[in-house]
Amino acid sequence: PTIENLCGSLIKVYFSGRDAKNISYIGWALIDLDNPLEDVEFSKEPVLSPGELGCFDDNGVTPSCIIKTEDEIYLYYIGWNPGYNVRMHLFGGLAISKNNGETFQRYSRAPIIERCKVNPFLNTGPFVLKKNDKWIMYYVSGTEWIHKDLPRYNIQIATSNDGLEWKRDGKIAIDFKNDNEMALARPWVIKDEGIYKMWFSFKGDVNKGGGYRLGYAESSDGLDWERMDDQVGITVSKDGWDSEMIEYAAVINHKNKYYMFYNGNNYGEGGIGLAIGTKRE
Repeated sequence: PTIENLCGSLIKVYFSGRDAKNISYIGWALIDLDNPLEDVEFSKEPVLSPGELGCFDDNGVTPSCIIKTEDEIYLYYIGWNPGYNVRMHLFGGLAISKNNGETFQRYSRAPIIERCKVNPFLNTGPFVLKKNDKWIMYYVSGTEWIHKDLPRYNIQIATSNDGLEWKRDGKIAIDFKNDNEMALARPWVIKDEGIYKMWFSFKGDVNKGGGYRLGYAESSDGLDWERMDDQVGITVSKDGWDSEMIEYAAVINHKNKYYMFYNGNNYGEGGIGLAIGTKRE
């Protein structure tokens, strides 16, 4: 789930749904936060489909962030591509709407965050904030492949002057808490009362049954972060669609409460859930 704030209590939640071949397309749901389970409207067609054969996103697209400029909407997304020696390649892309989100066109057929000297593996899940005249990206970067089916990745920081071309030097936002932690995924950041707050997903070794949980961190400047996972305020349910894992949170502040949209078991197979929490004092 990826949130676009429209007006008042009305939001769009962009998400990816899969076709019969398990390939993902991006659509949206229109939701009123004052009545979030009533009269949900869905897009009739995808707003972004997989890319051309051979491109980084030819096997699926998944939304990760929405940024509004004066006359355009930037949709940062994840492009999926199957691998051979490793099971997948993931890189961050950008599509832009000039008609208030009715349609999106790719900024480039190539990813905006590809492999580079400091990030030689997967680079994906971009979440972008504008800070004064600078742009900051929090993104998922692979640090190694343990074996063909097990990548290890943390959350790093990139900067830009325009939201299009990005500089990366390997600065880490959220790092592994121990040697058993394998994955730090899908950062989502808001600035609330002068504090940057990040929700992210983490998991241990999947070979040992480690499913995703949600983590939390805070920063005074958006660059140096302190993990505070014990204050995230939510964990798996006792049973049901989110009893084995919870992940990929997107959070919005509405009427002094946090509205968290998130996925559950098997990386979202059961759909998108909503949790509502009071703000921490």
